[in-house]
Amino acid sequence: MRSLILADIHANLEAFHAVLADAHSRGPVDELWSLGDIVGYGPNPTEVIDLLRDHDHVSIAGNHDWAAIGKIDTHDFNPYAKAAAEWTQTRLSKEHADYLESLPLTLEKGDFTMAHGTPRDPIWEYLVTETSALASLEHLETSHCLVGHSHIPFLCRIDPNNLTCEFLEFPTDIPIELGPEPLFVNPGGVGQPRDRNPSSNYAIFDSDLNSICHYRVPYDIPATQEKMRRANLPEPLITRLSRGV
Repeated sequence: MRSLILADIHANLEAFHAVLADAHSRGPVDELWSLGDIVGYGPNPTEVIDLLRDHDHVSIAGNHDWAAIGKIDTHDFNPYAKAAAEWTQTRLSKEHADYLESLPLTLEKGDFTMAHGTPRDPIWEYLVTETSALASLEHLETSHCLVGHSHIPFLCRIDPNNLTCEFLEFPTDIPIELGPEPLFVNPGGVGQPRDRNPSSNYAIFDSDLNSICHYRVPYDIPATQEKMRRANLPEPLITRLSRGV
């Protein structure tokens, strides 16, 4: 079974289409695993939700998903994210809002736990330090964990004997064999990459090979930017797509 792992689509329909096409070109995809922040920032929230729901998938909620349905206050967002969240609220039908409302904060699939931020704090915490990684171990009942939120692809290997961890680059096009040791995986952002590479990220988990592989694919950034300008979304959100920051 091959599962397509997506994080932080952020209402970017062009990026989502590019990822789906690239993933399917590499072999059959049996299921989509979404790590939250389906909406927010981008110009096509309902279309992205519909496209995700057209596939056999599981998904968890991210902070922007909750902001779009009023489950969290946007006072902790920066002004640009706040403006985009408020714009998104006006675009969602009841059906789309109900879908976002139905998403759990964490989910287990086989040997993986899914959490947008961390298993300890799925909505807000970033898993970017040794402290957050080791603290999250106490909240895991699976061997591995998939996270998003930072929009930056990485691997974090845990040494359970010494209780230390190591953050590593998640290389592209190189399958990573999964062992018994705990591993945190961030596939990187689909709709708003932040590692200075504007190409979309995704990963494929192959259960037959027990491996996970990171891929990147370019998409039509100008088309997304034009939609955002027509929607009067904040200009810094538009320009950052070209720079991958």
